[in-house]
Amino acid sequence: MLTKTTITAIRALMYIGSEPNHEPLSIRRVAERLGESPTYLAKVARHLVKTGILKAHCGVAGGIVLNRPPKQITLRSIVEACQGTILADFCQETRTLEGTCAFHAAAAELHRAIVGVLSRWTLEKFIERPGPSGHLQRSVLCLVCPRSAETAGPSRVKSSRRRPAVQETPGGPHLRRVKR
Repeated sequence: MLTKTTITAIRALMYIGSEPNHEPLSIRRVAERLGESPTYLAKVARHLVKTGILKAHCGVAGGIVLNRPPKQITLRSIVEACQGTILADFCQETRTLEGTCAFHAAAAELHRAIVGVLSRWTLEKFIERPGPSGHLQRSVLCLVCPRSAETAGPSRVKSSRRRPAVQETPGGPHLRRVKR
């Protein structure tokens, strides 16, 4: 459901929002921290600036900052900035669900649930609990966790590119099962 662009946006916003001095951060600095290409991160940031989530400052001391407090930035606003408005797959738009087919009613219910969950979660909550804790901390790879970014490398989102059976990581080569 969430694209690589959306996940990268969440990771960038978490990093920017957790910076204590709230000064503009360069795209390059954020990209290095996330293990992403500065060019790709600039594309992601443009989506967020265009929708008012980020504010861009030009010049030598320029960079990007949150345009509003993390408490006011919902997951829905981030998703819609990166993926567009969340639409439902209805048979045909109607004012009420009375008399519609079961699929139409299910699609409307699903749409309400998705929008509700995305609207309820805020950037503030992600910053407060950025990754797994306790016994899960070492066993669960988190897509947005800053610590995971340092150990897992730039692309933790499923890619359509084939990866080699042996991967070099900071701890040495790791074998992975190859599906045939």
